[in-house]
Amino acid sequence: MTTEAYEVYRDSWGIPHLRASDPLRLSYAQGRVTAVDRAWQLEVERHRAQGSSAAFLGPDCVTWDRFARQARLDDTARRCHEALDPDTAAWVGAYVDGVNAGLAEGAARDDRFARTGHTPTPWEPWAPLSIWIGTHILFAGFATKLWRERVARVLGPGAATLFATDGPGTAGSNGWLVPGERTATGAAIIAGDPHRFIEDPGVYQQIRLACPEFDVLGLAVPGVPGLGHFGHTGGVAWAITNAMADYQDLYVERLRNTADGDGVEALGPDGTWEPVARHTETVTVAGGPDVEVEVLETRRGPVIIRPATEAAPDANGAPAGALHTPATAEAPDTPQTLSLRYPPRVRADLGFAALPALLRARTVADVDRALDGWAEPVNVVHAADTEGGLLHRVAGAVPLRDPANRLRPVPAWEPRHAWQGWTATPAEPVQGFAVMANARGIASPLGVEFAPPHRANRIRTLLSGSTDWTPGAMADVHRDTHLASAEPLLALLPALDALSPAAEKLRARLLAWDRHMEADSTDATVFSALRTATVRRLAADPVFAGLAGAPAGPDVFHPWLYLVPRVGYALEGLLTTPLLPALDRAAHVRAALEETAAADLPDTPWSEVHVLAPWQAVPDPQAQWPGLGGDHDCVNATSSVPGFTDRTARASAARYVWDLADRENSLWAVPLGADGVTGSPHHRDQLPLWADCALVPVVTDWARLTKETA
Repeated sequence: MTTEAYEVYRDSWGIPHLRASDPLRLSYAQGRVTAVDRAWQLEVERHRAQGSSAAFLGPDCVTWDRFARQARLDDTARRCHEALDPDTAAWVGAYVDGVNAGLAEGAARDDRFARTGHTPTPWEPWAPLSIWIGTHILFAGFATKLWRERVARVLGPGAATLFATDGPGTAGSNGWLVPGERTATGAAIIAGDPHRFIEDPGVYQQIRLACPEFDVLGLAVPGVPGLGHFGHTGGVAWAITNAMADYQDLYVERLRNTADGDGVEALGPDGTWEPVARHTETVTVAGGPDVEVEVLETRRGPVIIRPATEAAPDANGAPAGALHTPATAEAPDTPQTLSLRYPPRVRADLGFAALPALLRARTVADVDRALDGWAEPVNVVHAADTEGGLLHRVAGAVPLRDPANRLRPVPAWEPRHAWQGWTATPAEPVQGFAVMANARGIASPLGVEFAPPHRANRIRTLLSGSTDWTPGAMADVHRDTHLASAEPLLALLPALDALSPAAEKLRARLLAWDRHMEADSTDATVFSALRTATVRRLAADPVFAGLAGAPAGPDVFHPWLYLVPRVGYALEGLLTTPLLPALDRAAHVRAALEETAAADLPDTPWSEVHVLAPWQAVPDPQAQWPGLGGDHDCVNATSSVPGFTDRTARASAARYVWDLADRENSLWAVPLGADGVTGSPHHRDQLPLWADCALVPVVTDWARLTKETA
């Protein structure tokens, strides 16, 4: 398409403001500017979704590439793209054209291309959909079902959700909507922050998109057109959090070779053997040998786990190693062949038609209608408009099926586990104010495991303290560090007896602590040390012996399967559950308190140990990362892994405050900056502000922006 009739402006933070003559040219401009600013990030995400990142990032990426190919991520994106309506397909195509036009310039700016020997090639038309699927495939946490299977085998089916919590690999968020009767201006304010693994470059891109039809600013996913998650048109604004819905299933498959030995069959729910699609793909590996990947797909979905070796078919023709074996403590990791069923592969739909519709939204009703077609991932949505409209709903595709499907892998050959249609997503009126923080609430009927209620409760408490909220005051909500989840551990301390003098002193100190994980708090550091010692001692208890071994199966799922992190995230529940009568909690806490006291820890501020550790595809050994306040269950949710590390890899991937009275009074910030190129002026210029939970002003006056090019 023509490259004429668009303009690029920047504010003082380097944030791109794009203006074009029509939506297609604007989409082209968004793609081109993103490629110039973030070519490295786009190529990494594109190749991760395609399962080809090891070709330039090396052997460490083979595990993910194998999963991406086995799960058919890129092929699913292609199918979804083929099913797009013509207008949406043209809009996505314009973005891809822009990316292709800007990749060479962007690659020339970034020395990581030369260091890895990677040269960009033109994007396929479905690449944005592929990136979207690759980014969100683990959001519903289907890997948690592998952990519940282990737990059920060791501790019994009744304990399957014993470790339920917002655990590793999930994506949480905070969000709150304050109606006009509680603001200083009489107009609504929407604020919050998505919690993701922090990456360099950042996973969200601040951007503004303007043409005669609309003028929208917000947070884009680099590689994807539009503003699907967070946007403000001036007249209406919206934001999302992860609904914690369960909409992906794992099926235990019985496979056998066909009579001629050339094919594979799976036992279907009607008792007959069904054909299995089968082919082989090659993962090219920089610095290592190529890896052959067998790709299998049953009628349930792609096979993502298959034992390396399977026994010969039994008398019924089913390989013994692939059978759904009984739950036993002696065989917690008995291999199973598992297929993954996920809505985009079933429906050939990601809901991408909602993206241009959101850009055109003028009212809450427009946002609501656009999101009726949303599919993946399943989100809780807040929206407000200048006419007083408010929205609190769930959007996305959740299948109707047997409740057992939500808990653990289920037998593919049992008819009751088939999908039976789609669930209606709930909505509810906004009364007082609306809060979304991944806890049980509006989305409860759709999920199994949710975040503890502490963040949501704390936000409600803070919001209740005023009826004249302003955008600037929202920064104090963002930075709140109260740790309510400390209570169950601290509550065990008063009853402990026969303590050493040092442990007595430590107990008194912790009971006097204000329970805030402030950056300069030394008490927070001491509490974390006690928590670490407690987690490790609990994990070593004989009751968990069957869960303590190294995880089996593909490495990509191992973060969900290690015992110590699971105990760390579920500590609050494990200290109070009646399901483990043999677990002597008081003894473990006493020993942990004595251990912590004997260590005679120096008075170290929390921020000196609670240091940001972002993911980088090519690590920068010279990078200096800040220390942070907050913790996993704080509103300022800077997640460490209790019992494993105090460093934080997951935190707010962006912060936003959308003011419906005047968009110019809105605020935002990202962990690093607007530019994805290391060493550029705007690569990490927002980092110090972000670390302090400060935000930068939104600029909408074109006269205050610097024109870059035409």
